[in-house]
Amino acid sequence: MSDSTFNPLPPWLKWLEACPSTNTWAIEHLAQLDHGTVVFTRHQTQGRGQHGRKWQSPPGVLTLSVVLDRLPAAQLPQFSLIAGLAVIYAIEDLIPRLQSQLCLKWTNDVWLYDRKLAGILCEGVTSGVTNRTKLVIGVGLNYQADFSSLEITSIKNPISLHEVVPIIPDEHFLIEKLRYYLLQLAGIMQSSVHSSQFSNLLSVVRERDALLGRFITIETSQEQISGEAIGIDDRGCLRLQLSDGTIRTFTSGHITFASQ
Repeated sequence: MSDSTFNPLPPWLKWLEACPSTNTWAIEHLAQLDHGTVVFTRHQTQGRGQHGRKWQSPPGVLTLSVVLDRLPAAQLPQFSLIAGLAVIYAIEDLIPRLQSQLCLKWTNDVWLYDRKLAGILCEGVTSGVTNRTKLVIGVGLNYQADFSSLEITSIKNPISLHEVVPIIPDEHFLIEKLRYYLLQLAGIMQSSVHSSQFSNLLSVVRERDALLGRFITIETSQEQISGEAIGIDDRGCLRLQLSDGTIRTFTSGHITFASQ
């Protein structure tokens, strides 16, 4: 996509030539950013992932952050999963041949053919003046990325859209679709009937659960424990069945597999 595709820029778009991290930039300027603002760059130099890990962004990775307002801070862990659905819906709208092929790896990755296509980082910032929380939803989508020449330690077995489809969608359309679905899903989370509608969203998440039935190891700040992933509970937590039959639930953690 040429730069002129975004000319003139829509009012909701902050397009940066380069920046260390779109999430960091958005948080630093959050007071001036409205609900639905998108911060986008083609050159992210110091991306961040979950648990303080670095997110490496070679050329061809679509990197953006979307600002969402009026969401309770308690919904932040749940929205990591819901944001993954927005990525899936955006891609499937523009690439119908990938329908039903995309999955969610709890808590914050989108997978295609058991390989990482996108990562999501949700961060909440509460104003001490207004006591309101804004969420910054960072998305790194492997769009037309070549990982072969890089030493990637933080991304296991990545895949890029251009590897699986002959014609990839224009960046502009992908950004608009991602923003559209994030706003739609945020609206559902804000709804007065949040409980039932979130249950409906969780049903869709469960249908896309890439971990279900797999033997995994989950690492938290306190422990490292292995077992069989047996699904996602009504709060969006991962359920793990240990070898002795005990069932544990986790709100966050780093997932690895025996082969890794």
